[in-house]
Amino acid sequence: MRASVDLYNTSYDNFSARVQAEVRAETYGQDLGQSSWMTADELRQFIRRLKLKPSSHVLEVGSGSGGPALFVARTVGCRITGLDINEYGIKNASDLARRQKLDALAHFQRVDASGSLPFAGNSFDAILSNDAMCHIPRRGDVLREWFRVLKPGGRMLFTDAMVITGLLSNEEIATRSSIGSYFFLPPGENEKLIRASGFELVRTDDVTANAAIIAKRWHKARAQRGKVLARIEGRANFEGLQKFLWRVHIVSVEGRLSRYAYLARKPKTVRPRSSVRKTDGGRRYARGHK
Repeated sequence: MRASVDLYNTSYDNFSARVQAEVRAETYGQDLGQSSWMTADELRQFIRRLKLKPSSHVLEVGSGSGGPALFVARTVGCRITGLDINEYGIKNASDLARRQKLDALAHFQRVDASGSLPFAGNSFDAILSNDAMCHIPRRGDVLREWFRVLKPGGRMLFTDAMVITGLLSNEEIATRSSIGSYFFLPPGENEKLIRASGFELVRTDDVTANAAIIAKRWHKARAQRGKVLARIEGRANFEGLQKFLWRVHIVSVEGRLSRYAYLARKPKTVRPRSSVRKTDGGRRYARGHK
């Protein structure tokens, strides 16, 4: 297996460094503080598809640096609660919210999203999770928790860049997953789990092109600042991240590993659950009938 490479701790702990801001600006065009494959234009599209409005309360699972959540709060004027397991990300997000005077709208908590969420049922109008679901185990259970905390009629949207759509070598998989724990899956599996959790699937969109483009820009922007970044990250980690980014570009542009966006809604009328089935993690749950 390829050695582990650190992306998230380095990105969040050095978020304010000038070189990091320069890399983000060249990578994404509009710097939201993201460390994913999502651009500002894509996030605007997600906002429209989730039908967010000023009265909405949004849950973001995998809020990272907090930048995208604050963009949502600022753009829509709604409340947003961001969850992440990374302590550097939560600290950075909370600091950003205070500096941008958005802390009345945006709140961030360190939570392991693979378990029970610390919220009552029917708490949120929408759930957003960008490029984070691929890190979370027990996906069937996770989606059931989302279903529980989402209000009837509410919408959820998540992206997943780990859908296998071609041949991948063990070395390619190792490099692609070198920055953390990942779960790969075949086409159609996310749709199946979404429906089994009680949601109505609204649409599935192939957004692989963004991963291919962003990975290439990110690699180039970092290469141009290699000496500075190597001092911050360490030479081995810098080179490991460069290999990771180039691998993402290659498998994405060749269509062998794809990124999809899934939009679903919780029915306005939720009927009692029955007929027990197994989740992807082996736990049992009840499937709702429509």
